[in-house]
Amino acid sequence: MTAIAPEETGSDTIEAVRAFNRFYTNRIGVLDRAYLDTPYTLTEARVIYELANGGATAASQLTTELSLDPAYVSRMLKGFSGTGLVDIRKDPADGRGRLLSLTESGRAVAADLATRSRASIATLIEPLDEAARHRLTAALRDVTALLAGESLSGPIRIRPHRAGDMGRVIASQAQSYAESYGWNEEYEALVAEICAKFLRDFDPTREHCWIAEQDGALVGSIFLVKASETTARLRLLHVAEAARGHGLGTRLVTDCIRFAQGAGYRRLELWTNDILTAARRIYQAAGFTLEKEEAHHSFGQDLVGQTWVLDLAGWQEPLTPPAARAPASSTPEAPPA
Repeated sequence: MTAIAPEETGSDTIEAVRAFNRFYTNRIGVLDRAYLDTPYTLTEARVIYELANGGATAASQLTTELSLDPAYVSRMLKGFSGTGLVDIRKDPADGRGRLLSLTESGRAVAADLATRSRASIATLIEPLDEAARHRLTAALRDVTALLAGESLSGPIRIRPHRAGDMGRVIASQAQSYAESYGWNEEYEALVAEICAKFLRDFDPTREHCWIAEQDGALVGSIFLVKASETTARLRLLHVAEAARGHGLGTRLVTDCIRFAQGAGYRRLELWTNDILTAARRIYQAAGFTLEKEEAHHSFGQDLVGQTWVLDLAGWQEPLTPPAARAPASSTPEAPPA
C-alpha cells in the first residue's frame, strides 16, 4: 500500500530535488565515464558545447560561468589543444588571458555530441504521447525559471482548448484570485462549474475557448459561451502575472469579440467586479458599456458586481493594434453570472 505523505515542507523539496537528480543522472548516463559513448566526460562535453556556441571565449570566463576549478580547466584545455580540438591564443586585451576557439576538428566533435545528445533525449521521451510531452516541456521550463529566478521569455501562443486545459484554468484562476484578492474556495468552485458546463454543452460553431501559453505554461484564457440565440457571454478572462506587458488581455478580448460577431450574435455581455480595474479598462477600450452594477457578498468578500455589454452589430475593431490600445494585465477577471 502506498503511504500518504504529510504536508510538504522545505525539507521535502530538498529531498525531491535530490531524488530527481539521482533519477535523471542515471537515465542520461551522466555517471558513465564515456558520456554518450564518446571519449569525453560530461564536463568535457559541456566545455566543448560552450566553445561551439560562444565563439572565441576567454578561459577565465569559461571557468567562472561553469563554476569549475581553474587548474582543472587548464589541464582539460591542454588536452583538447594536444588532440587538435581547441585553438588557444593570447588575449590581445589581456596579456595574461587566453582566448579559446574550436578548430574544425573540434566543431565536428561538438556536432557529433549534439547529435548524440538529441538522439538520447528522443529515445527517453519516445514513449510519451503529445499531451505528456507538453506537460514535460512546461514542467522543465518552470523548473528552469524557478531555480534561475527568471520570468518566462518565449513567444505567447494562443490556441483552442484541448484535453487537460480546464483543470489548468481552474487551478490558475483559483490561485491567482486567492493571492491577489483573498477570494476563498467559492470562487474555485464557480470556475470549476463554468468549465464543466462548457465541456458538457460545448457547441464549436457558437462557442470557443482560447488558451494562451508561453514557454509551455498557461498564461491566459478566455471563454465565449452561448446565452441565447442572439446573446453571447464573455467569461473567465485571465492573464497570468508572467505575461504582463504584452497586450495579451486585449488580444484575448478582441479575438472573443470577433468570434462572437462571426457566429451571428448581436450582443455580447460579461459580468465583472469594480475592483478589477485593469480588466475594466480593456473592456472599455474594446467598446463595452456599463449597463448596471450591484453590491454583493461573494467569495468571502464584499464586492460590487458590474454588467458590461457590447452591441456586436455596430462593433468595428479599432484601427490601433490591440497591444497598443490597452496594456495587458495579470488581473484575473471574474466570470459572467
